Amino acid sequence: MAETDRAPGGWSAATRKATGLRAVRPAIRGWIHSVETGAAADGPGIRYVVFLAGCLMRCRYCHNPDTWHMHHGRPTTSREVLDEIGRYAKFLIHAKGGVTLSGGEPLVQPDFTHAILRGAKEMGLHTALDTAGFLGVHADDALLADVDLVLLDIKAFDEARYRDLTGVALEPTLLFARRLAAMGKPIWLRHVLVPGLTDDPTEIAALADFVAGLGVVERVDVLPFHKLGEFKWAAEGVPYTLADTPPPTPDETERARLIFRARGLFTV
Repeated sequence: MAETDRAPGGWSAATRKATGLRAVRPAIRGWIHSVETGAAADGPGIRYVVFLAGCLMRCRYCHNPDTWHMHHGRPTTSREVLDEIGRYAKFLIHAKGGVTLSGGEPLVQPDFTHAILRGAKEMGLHTALDTAGFLGVHADDALLADVDLVLLDIKAFDEARYRDLTGVALEPTLLFARRLAAMGKPIWLRHVLVPGLTDDPTEIAALADFVAGLGVVERVDVLPFHKLGEFKWAAEGVPYTLADTPPPTPDETERARLIFRARGLFTV
């Protein structure tokens, strides 16, 4: 696109006209791994999902280890990302969807993340932040003000187990969850059910009690463990420790969901 086709804020004149985008600010540089259009599992409606590069956690069941290192992603700017989102804005609004920032971990790049969220809100789009919460302190109140929904992944509820599973501490995620609750920010909880690691009924019950006490959790996604990303570990040259772990059975998954339902939580 020729420079003369761009409005003063850096977004294309066509995008600004179509979406009412108002912000005039410097572009923020960042790294993205990939995007997905037409996603249906990362927030309400049809979603445009931006997978940001970079993550401090090393989850043993991660299905995207190729997103761990930020500079392995594609360099871009918030303007370029928002220009692309703008092409889909009318459709996303019509489909009662929006934009979801995922990863990796989007809070590794908080300024870049916020610039995209702000621009998406100015297009009138619903916004969701998909995060494990460990870097919740990177999300200031201004960033969270531009988030309509948090998809919060709590991977275990025992501190030692959580550290063994992820390589980091659990408490920052719990503090972030409590902060979201204090703000009245809606949460969709995500919990991956891994046989022998995250399927202990007592631990799931403790997590369910914590989640129910927050008062802002709209739904709980109990996600069966799978090994579809195992080949990526080999490509990254990292040993995959769950090669012999089977996925949970449908009955085991349903039993975990029932524990959350017993606390009045909606589960899928």
